[in-house]
Amino acid sequence: MKFSKVELRDLLKAWIAISVAFAILLEGQSFIIKILIAGLTVGIGFLAHELSHKFIAQKYHCWAEFRSNDFMLILAILMAFVGFIFVAPGAVVISGRMLDYRRNGIVSAAGPVSSLVLAILFLPLAILGSGILNLIGTYGFFINAWLGLFNLIPVWNFDGKKILSWSKPFYIALVIIALALVFGWRLIG
Repeated sequence: MKFSKVELRDLLKAWIAISVAFAILLEGQSFIIKILIAGLTVGIGFLAHELSHKFIAQKYHCWAEFRSNDFMLILAILMAFVGFIFVAPGAVVISGRMLDYRRNGIVSAAGPVSSLVLAILFLPLAILGSGILNLIGTYGFFINAWLGLFNLIPVWNFDGKKILSWSKPFYIALVIIALALVFGWRLIG
């Protein structure tokens, strides 16, 4: 994967803003610890999600770079102070002749799939960890499971709309997995 200076700047800016916004919402701990936890869980989730789109698009020989939406990053931080976050940090901009509806669906699916896989990877820490490790695992699990589910909403320019246009069975399977992760936690927790 190749990155321009602009893309690296936008990725870093979005990672920091998202980490600050979610750190504001976290209870307990010092702000520095909360920033580290948010950066590790939400930040890595954001990076994995966006870079998955980029990686698959580039596999199809398309140009793909992340661009931040600075207004939405500022809004996310401000909204965190009132106890609610809606994060739309930006998007991977893709161009190229190789993206038909099938390939566009696959590129779109890469983000939610990476979010759901990351949620599963955080799950053992949430279940078996104690103290700060449990907090990292629980937060990482919930944030990434919700990120995957949220991006599967089939409206606007969300991943879900493009995945559903490509493959209804694959879309339904992803939604079932995401719902199982988000709401199945109560059964084991």
